[in-house]
Amino acid sequence: MAETQKSTAEDRPVGKRVSALKALWPFMRTYRYNMIAAGFALVFTAMVALSLPMAAGQVVDTFGLASGEISQHFVTMLIIAVLLSFGTALRYYLVTRLGERVVADIRKAVFNRMISMSPAFYEKIMTGEVLSRITTDTTLILSVIGSSVSIALRNILIFIGGVILMLLTSVKMSVMVLWPIPVVLFPILFLGRRVRSLSKENQDLIAESSGDASEQLLSAQTVQAFTHEELSRAKFDEVTEQSYRSARRRIMTRAALTAIVIFMVFAAIVLFLQMGSQDVVAGEITEGGLVQFMIYTIMVGGAVAALSEVWGELQRAAGATERLVELLTAEDTVQDPAEPKTLPQPVKGTLQFENVQFHYPSRPQVSALDGINLEIKAGETVALVGPSGAGKSTIIQMVQRFYDPQSGAVKIDGMDLRELLRSEFRQHIALVPQDPVIFADTARENIRFGRPTATDAEVEEAAKAAAAYDFLKALPDGFESYVGERGVMLSGGQKQRIAIARAILRDAPILLLDEATSALDAESEYAVQRAVEELARTRTTLIVAHRLATVKKADRIIVLEDGKIAAQGTHDALVAQGGLYARLARLQFTEGVAAE
Repeated sequence: MAETQKSTAEDRPVGKRVSALKALWPFMRTYRYNMIAAGFALVFTAMVALSLPMAAGQVVDTFGLASGEISQHFVTMLIIAVLLSFGTALRYYLVTRLGERVVADIRKAVFNRMISMSPAFYEKIMTGEVLSRITTDTTLILSVIGSSVSIALRNILIFIGGVILMLLTSVKMSVMVLWPIPVVLFPILFLGRRVRSLSKENQDLIAESSGDASEQLLSAQTVQAFTHEELSRAKFDEVTEQSYRSARRRIMTRAALTAIVIFMVFAAIVLFLQMGSQDVVAGEITEGGLVQFMIYTIMVGGAVAALSEVWGELQRAAGATERLVELLTAEDTVQDPAEPKTLPQPVKGTLQFENVQFHYPSRPQVSALDGINLEIKAGETVALVGPSGAGKSTIIQMVQRFYDPQSGAVKIDGMDLRELLRSEFRQHIALVPQDPVIFADTARENIRFGRPTATDAEVEEAAKAAAAYDFLKALPDGFESYVGERGVMLSGGQKQRIAIARAILRDAPILLLDEATSALDAESEYAVQRAVEELARTRTTLIVAHRLATVKKADRIIVLEDGKIAAQGTHDALVAQGGLYARLARLQFTEGVAAE
């Protein structure tokens, strides 16, 4: 398997503009009616809020009049408060629901995309970083769609409506109050660019931190076994501190932006109050008109301040959106054909390698397979042997089309895998990997993973065939026992037998065994070997093994060395030929026995 490589902050494109949020539209347009309803609620609450200062001004102007008239104005204000509370609650419900729905769709889209990406993609990015983008970045987007956009639109309406009503109340005072706004926009735009850059950097560092933590925690036993805890802690601390320092710079920049905006807005309000009080004395405006204008001024000032805050959130969300779009638009080196062909039925399971040349994307100078020509007939059992790095597991991966060869072709029943849907031909392949994958579920469901439609009886029959039935029945809850994350509650041999049972249950015409019995004790290995031999009689079987005792009965043994076929034949023929296989056989069967 190609070595995993981390993606660094330098490798990632930096967000440039809030227009990146346009990428969210395809997810939002499905819910256009929800958006329209939320828009109506938004406009309604803004209009109601803008009517409140007029009612307050009328109350002030009616001081000294009949109490009944004053009470009528208070009743009007109470009605406005009721309408405002209802409209705000409706807006909150519609907008928040929209945000949750869109983010759920984005998470599903990213996961659906990532789960089908070939191993070559994960050579360039850590799984933990992908998870960080699915969780942390989508949370940022949720805050924008479910809150910030609504707040921004509401404050824009308040600002525009407030300015119009201010001008209708007093043009002279409006000019005095509004002149700083163009000046306020300058630091918003200038410092906002800095906030956006720092937000992107901060999110990248959080993702790197998550990726590192995921890797270390999934390998906690190995870390502890090699007393690597302090180094792991130091490494995680460093990345986390870098993230904190980046966040602190972003916070300081936003704090400075907020301070500048609030000072300039409210300095203008103070100047307005001085002018307004003089106009009241001169009789140019009533006390109620002044109160009305003052409330509009505060509303407009508050809207500008809120918009400056929201702008920073939009900058952060733009960076998060770009990172998610990177995943959604990532090009996979292995893709299904536009017009796929169909395997002839029934699938026989013939495998062909025609002059296959392949190197892993992360190691382009090293040939993993060099001119491989190989045909495995339907029902034939073929073993692949050779030293580590010879290309045995690579052949297994090529059969599943996890990678495409740089030249040549891999075929099933005479059809190039590149002409077929991966999901279609993989249904006819059962795999037992060298490192068996056990999911955090029950033992029964782990076996049923091989064929989700299998009955409980079929699951148990597969377990018997894999010599797993007895130990599974002995668990506290039998087949319903929870086996823990990655099967942490099972031994290596038990996990491998569950993986074999899963492959048996799949009942596919092609069986791939990649060191399938390497973790078994002698007794279990004998039982499993018998099950595998029985299974192999009716299907094409490809076995990768280091222990030659497990491949002696294969119909044919392929000896690989440096990505090339060094020799092939039966066990006895290869021993008689001498060479690499004979040397390996002598080491395992002769000197190994003598050493005992």
